[in-house]
Amino acid sequence: MARKLKTFVTHLGFFELAVAAPSMKAALDAWGMKHNAFHRGVAWETDDPQIIAAASAKPGTVLRRAVGTTGPFAENAQLPKDFPLPAAYRKPKPAPVKPAKTAPRKPQADPDKDRAAVISFARAKARRDRERKKEEAQRRREQDKRQRARDKAQSQLERAEQQHQDVMAQIQAEREKLDRREEAEKDRWEGQRKKLETARDRAGD
Repeated sequence: MARKLKTFVTHLGFFELAVAAPSMKAALDAWGMKHNAFHRGVAWETDDPQIIAAASAKPGTVLRRAVGTTGPFAENAQLPKDFPLPAAYRKPKPAPVKPAKTAPRKPQADPDKDRAAVISFARAKARRDRERKKEEAQRRREQDKRQRARDKAQSQLERAEQQHQDVMAQIQAEREKLDRREEAEKDRWEGQRKKLETARDRAGD
């Protein structure tokens, strides 16, 4: 016959643990405790009906809730955001910073230094402007030089292409002339051949 389950409760860290188990030993095993928490007075059997109902619904499953809270026990309970940590876990407050006895003296403005700084800045700006203009002029000269080189190369290409077209046109004209001579020669030969053949045939008669 199965033993009747009992509900046991203990504390571990920031949580209260509850489990429905047949014995204290079984409860210790479920909690993973190597010492006898019941003998030390930190574990006990509870008669709280809400805890018993929650633990009995999941026998052998360790349920928990945050220490000092009265909410229901749950398998995956989390600490509330406003949970007050024990003093040992709280971050120490920073020590108050003592104000300086005397405030540092504000340096007084020096008109001569200010004027010298303004002049130095103006000179540096003028020097940068001169260098920038010089660089821009050099860049424009280089661009103009590259453009002239491109224009020259383009002009040479166009002249060479025109020469090529002229030569091809001359070759075509010569080819057409040769074609006409070839046709004329064919016609001349055809007429001469017929005359010679006719003379040959008469001579044989």
